[in-house]
Amino acid sequence: MLQIIQNLNNGDTILEQVPAPMVKSGQVLIQTTRSLVSLGTERMLVEFGKSNLVQKALQQPDKVKEVLNKVKTDGLNPTINSVFNKLSQPLPLGYCNVGKVVAVGKGVEGFTIGDRVASNGPHAEYVCVPKNLVVPIPEDVTDEEAAFTVIGSIGLQGIRLVNPTFGETIVVVGLGLIGLITAQLLKANGCSVIGFDYDGSKVAIAQKLGISAVNPSEGNDQIPYVLHETNQMGADAVIITASNKSDEIISQAAKMSRKRGRIVLVGVIGLDISRADFYEKELTFQVSCSYGPGRYDEYYEQKGHDYPLAFVRWTEKRNFEALLQAISNGLIDVKSLITERVPLSDYLHIYSDMSNGKSIASILIYPEKESIHLNHAVTLNLSKFTQGQGVIGIIGAGNFTSAMILPCLKKTDVKLKYISSAGGLTGTVLAKKYNISISTTENDAILNDEDVELVMITTRHNSHANLVIEGLTNGKHVFVEKPLAINNGELDSVIESVEKSGKTVTVGFNRRFAPLATKMKKLLGNGESPMNIVATMNAGFIPKNVWVHDMEIGGGRIIGEACHFIDLISYLTNAKVTSVCMSAMGLNPEDNTDNASILLKYENGTNAVINYFANGSKTYSKERLEVYHQEKTLILDNWRKLHGYGFKYFSSASSSQDKGHQNQFNTLIQSLKAGGEPIIPFDSIVNTSKASIAAIESLKKGSWIDIL
Repeated sequence: MLQIIQNLNNGDTILEQVPAPMVKSGQVLIQTTRSLVSLGTERMLVEFGKSNLVQKALQQPDKVKEVLNKVKTDGLNPTINSVFNKLSQPLPLGYCNVGKVVAVGKGVEGFTIGDRVASNGPHAEYVCVPKNLVVPIPEDVTDEEAAFTVIGSIGLQGIRLVNPTFGETIVVVGLGLIGLITAQLLKANGCSVIGFDYDGSKVAIAQKLGISAVNPSEGNDQIPYVLHETNQMGADAVIITASNKSDEIISQAAKMSRKRGRIVLVGVIGLDISRADFYEKELTFQVSCSYGPGRYDEYYEQKGHDYPLAFVRWTEKRNFEALLQAISNGLIDVKSLITERVPLSDYLHIYSDMSNGKSIASILIYPEKESIHLNHAVTLNLSKFTQGQGVIGIIGAGNFTSAMILPCLKKTDVKLKYISSAGGLTGTVLAKKYNISISTTENDAILNDEDVELVMITTRHNSHANLVIEGLTNGKHVFVEKPLAINNGELDSVIESVEKSGKTVTVGFNRRFAPLATKMKKLLGNGESPMNIVATMNAGFIPKNVWVHDMEIGGGRIIGEACHFIDLISYLTNAKVTSVCMSAMGLNPEDNTDNASILLKYENGTNAVINYFANGSKTYSKERLEVYHQEKTLILDNWRKLHGYGFKYFSSASSSQDKGHQNQFNTLIQSLKAGGEPIIPFDSIVNTSKASIAAIESLKKGSWIDIL
């Protein structure tokens, strides 16, 4: 299928051939007929992509600060690689999609194949969208009209925050697409509407729609005009839908407001607010969040949990429905806002020059197809593969795959036949970059291909165990990024599959392969005597709504990340964990935490503590390890420096930051091609997995948990 993407590195807008997505549980697969180009939002993305690195940095000062902190802790080269990896990731454009349902995922009700629907899907021939972001289209609303559903809901949500009453005077600043829809909705709500824009053509459109619209550049000062129209009282509320970096807009909005007026920002403007302007009138100011309640909430959007109507009347989906009903009832006119209709293949007619400001709404028209044929794979080259070459298929094309795994694999002689991604886009971009033969959205294509000897799994944590089992069942060796499993039930199933298959499972515990870790191992010996070890992971704060914190999806950061150091300590001590106890910060710790201390007892008498903290400074080292053994001490600092105390022939070593990823993959590929023992003993992997899961159990029970 074809999809429009933005290259943030060089600013190119591309119509890319990518595999069609597979329908997922809780989602709806849609064949697109029309989509609307958001000339405001998409223009900003295109212009950002075309700007140079300095200009990009000036637009994102907070990101620059993060980069500088990363340079201090991780070094220059890892930071540069991280920045360029981010910029090389493709950005799908568009969020106003209309089409017909071609497949319905498990657990989805209210949709049948053939239904016309509107959604926030991107500009692509097929889109897979969660059910709470899809709504049916009334019969009397055309596909072109329905394409305004999502962008219109952005304005509608701004109105909901203003909470207008019949007869109030509301000012709309900025009469672009969202502003024109907002003004019409306010008028339909019984409000007196005043609109301002510096584009005379947009003002003319607003006037035809019955809006009292003014172009300030023609001599009408906005503040006196509003005061005159309101008998010197001022506007009851101001909705700002403009996109402008100037701070003057917010100042003018305050000055044209009545005492205790309301100001809501829907657009993007400068926000250097004068206290005096707001203090004297006791004005309220609020920023509107996209389509409404539920936006950016994983439980609502991805898991499909609705908010109770009695408590949240207008969710984003219900806003979509209300906007469509307004079009159906003739309360707003969106047809007159259409500036141009462009076939998908001629997309550059829109994107080649988005700065002219002449267009209001551009509609993309998708080719009609009599029969639906979903191609879930795109072949990019015709390389031949045979078993024994070390042929790999990768499932998962996220940031870690892009930033770390593929750059490392590129330095080996591995044969990459497949990469699978959920939407098809990220996998295709990576396939082109790293000469991978096939980009697919269908994991079975990889699992059923006899040429593939090893399946590499880099998806979200809750899918790891099942995919490992599927790989083993299909006779593949498996490499899976940590964790192997997020609960004991999953782990037991994996163990059973390994025993039946005779194939190897490797987990991405890369720290044991780091040059400084192997140096420590050599200095410490074979672990015949016990050690005291203190490991600190200054993990950094991650908001609670991110999926890694979800115990059902990510398993929490202890299971998902602290396992690295459990494995590293097991490697250094050449021993297994026998019991675990974990305590967490706070008087009432939950069963999920990222501020905790894990105590580990090992079978050789070693006592270890892993401090996993998310509340430390970003400027401090992310990882630190202290080992005390036979009157000697080793201090490892952030995988860049190693200091030894009490050793006869060793005092220090240093290197660029190296956490062992490259050595891990070098060793893995050599083992795959030559055969032999797993690069990490499977019983050690199981022990580390059990210890990680036991840490959470210990926190719940408040006691030590024995695992051996």
